[in-house]
Amino acid sequence: MISHLQLAELYISACEIELQAFKPGNVSVYSAGHDMTVDDFRLSAAASAPAISNPGYSLGEKIYYAVQATREAVGCNTNLGIILLCAPLFEAAQQAIAGQSIRASLHNVLNHTTCEDADWVFKAIALASPGGLGQASEQDVHSAPSVTLTDAMKLACARDRIALQYVTDFKDIYELSILSYNGGLTRWGSCYWAAASVYTTLLARYPDSHIERKYGDRYTGWVAEKMAAINSQLQGATDPEDILPLLYQVDKELKAHHINPGTTADLTVATVMAVFLEDLVK
Repeated sequence: MISHLQLAELYISACEIELQAFKPGNVSVYSAGHDMTVDDFRLSAAASAPAISNPGYSLGEKIYYAVQATREAVGCNTNLGIILLCAPLFEAAQQAIAGQSIRASLHNVLNHTTCEDADWVFKAIALASPGGLGQASEQDVHSAPSVTLTDAMKLACARDRIALQYVTDFKDIYELSILSYNGGLTRWGSCYWAAASVYTTLLARYPDSHIERKYGDRYTGWVAEKMAAINSQLQGATDPEDILPLLYQVDKELKAHHINPGTTADLTVATVMAVFLEDLVK
């Protein structure tokens, strides 16, 4: 079994890699934004790491106590999506049997969530108070759940890409973004640019839930076109730094419109985390 200390270290590393990646519209070492800084995210990762890696916690408890620790550290929602995505991966790593892939173990985890998990997660979401949360007609997070966590995610998956991962065994990550990450790592030898490739690849193909909760589909096509253009140049670049002017330009345009592809940034962290974990169990 992977130790909880090792998991915590890998989690902090995955969060740092995402911060080192230039993600237009999102916070990185290249550019702050949306009233948040890189230090906010670094503090959040360090604060949430002990809880999310705690083998004594259930899946729901991992999520709640990691969100609570973040809230106490930075006073705002910096990493709810990261926690929601990484906690099942950690649970899978801690439950995996010899010779079993993380994704196979993850399938078991996601198919055996409980109402108690849902209750903890509903409390975590209410505590984090993400922008654009609003009210739901069924299984609203401000009320006690009557279904399992995975069933609750099924109700939300049409409008939330993080919820969608719970009902597809993290399909976006395992069937697209890990391939993008590994391809970038092979091509450039940089985990940071590989993570940037994950971000642009996902955004070029899929709408970002964080953007659409705030604006509907008003900017969806525009963002996809911008990211497809970046992705095309990135994939053709021998040295990714050659496209820094384009990245800065698009970053400025998105932030001028207060557009933050936060869900895609969360998926980027989870992708790096999944790569780390799968490598450990090989």
